Amino acid sequence: MGFDLDALVETALSLRGAPYRGGGGDPAGFDCSGFTQYVYAQYGVSLPREARQQYRVGKKVKPGDLAPGDLIFFSTVEPGASHVAIAIGGDEFVHAPSSSGAVRVEHISVNYWSERFLGARRVN
Repeated sequence: MGFDLDALVETALSLRGAPYRGGGGDPAGFDCSGFTQYVYAQYGVSLPREARQQYRVGKKVKPGDLAPGDLIFFSTVEPGASHVAIAIGGDEFVHAPSSSGAVRVEHISVNYWSERFLGARRVN
C-alpha cells in the first residue's frame, strides 16, 4: 500500500465544516470531486478533477467490500457518476454536498444515498 488510509480518512474528517463551493478544490470551499482530489493529493495521489473521471480510476470494489479510503460514487444530478465521496468505515462516508453547504459525514444506508449508489473504486 502506497499510503496510510487511516491518515487519509483523518485528513478527510478534519475538513468537516469546510464550505461548499462549486468548482472549489481547497479548504476555502469544495465541491464533491474537488474534495476527494484535495484529500488524495495530500498523500501524493493525483485524481482527475471531475467525479465521472474519478469513477474510471482504480479498481472496482463490491459494496460489501468497502473499506476506509475507498471512493464511493453516486448518480445524483445526472446519469452516471455525478457525485463522489470517501468511505470512512462501516456505513459512513464523508463528502462535500451542495445541499448542506459544508463537508459532512453521512450514511450510505439512508434512502437518498442507497437509491443513488453507483459503485466504488479503490485507488491505492
